[in-house]
Amino acid sequence: MADFSRARRNAFLRYLSWLAGIVMLAIAAWYFTRSAPIRVQLAKVERGVVEATVSNTRAGTVKACRRAKLAPPAGGQIDKLLVKKGQRVKSGQVLLELWDNDLQAQARLAAEQLATAQTQEQQACVQADLAEKEAERAKQLMEKGFISAEGLDQKVSAAKVSRAGCEVARSQIDQSRSRVAAAHAELQRMVLRAPFGGVVADISGELGEYATPSPPGIPTPPAIDLIDDSCMFVSAPIDEVDASEIKVGQMARITLDAIKDKTFAGKVKRIAPYVLELEKQARTVEVEVAFDAPPTAENLLVGYSADVEIVHNSHASVLYIPTQALLEGNRVLFYRPDGVLEDRTVTTGLANWDRTEITSGLKEGDRIVLSLDQAGVKAGARVQPEENNTGK
Repeated sequence: MADFSRARRNAFLRYLSWLAGIVMLAIAAWYFTRSAPIRVQLAKVERGVVEATVSNTRAGTVKACRRAKLAPPAGGQIDKLLVKKGQRVKSGQVLLELWDNDLQAQARLAAEQLATAQTQEQQACVQADLAEKEAERAKQLMEKGFISAEGLDQKVSAAKVSRAGCEVARSQIDQSRSRVAAAHAELQRMVLRAPFGGVVADISGELGEYATPSPPGIPTPPAIDLIDDSCMFVSAPIDEVDASEIKVGQMARITLDAIKDKTFAGKVKRIAPYVLELEKQARTVEVEVAFDAPPTAENLLVGYSADVEIVHNSHASVLYIPTQALLEGNRVLFYRPDGVLEDRTVTTGLANWDRTEITSGLKEGDRIVLSLDQAGVKAGARVQPEENNTGK
């Protein structure tokens, strides 16, 4: 009986050792054939500023606060072209003059007529003074009985007629002065002056060519395009669904395609009171953003394409994550200390294309997955952080 019990115990021990060996072989096979952890990029939950912003739907344009497409008030042949493209001019400076010899002659004629009228007025008034003195002497002679009452009446009537002639001559002087003023006004219509200081952007006429003002409803190229480049702003289209968030005075950031890697501060200065309805395009509202300090080192030109980002709300010192780490349904893949990913739902606040505020579901220092589009990255997967991103 003792030998049978000993034999059974020995057999059990042999089976147990075989089983342990099989288990060890299975564990070793699993260990050496298991897939390596997926390498992923992680980001830390941090605390900072999160802004709610609105951006333009299509490229905006840098514009000048004042830009005038100028043409002479009257039509005529260009006689003097006094500026060149790119030249800076002052307010009131003459830009071009039209041929006006005929008007100059009319102005000289009007001046001569004025001089003649003044001479005639002097003559008529001197005669009126003399006639009035003779009438006064005739009155005295009648009182002494040297002339009749009829003779006095003739002298008094002659004095009145002479005085009326003096007044007519004076009115002719006023008419002559008006003709001189009209002639000078016509001459001014032949001269094009700068309404403000700026730079000549373009000239469409040449010496000897005929320049005409643009009739209503008929677009005619301006003789001179003048730009005041001392003041510039960006005009940008904003989608109508975002227009209600924008207010005059809100802070904005301006980026220019022509000036790389720089952002310029600005403020909303105007919001169009209507919606643009363009065929085959989304309805937009034009918003004007003024530069706080226009670029000085860079060559800022009217017509540059520009983008604006308008900040309409801001929360300081709040938890945030990169917006790209947020999954549909406000979910993130949370990285646990054991290297396994966990699907976690969070509550969000303000958001933009870069940052999203987290109000619950995560705490500062937690790490979440950034590389969501990587194969095999899902809840329950074992991952290994990439060294360059574990501190983010």
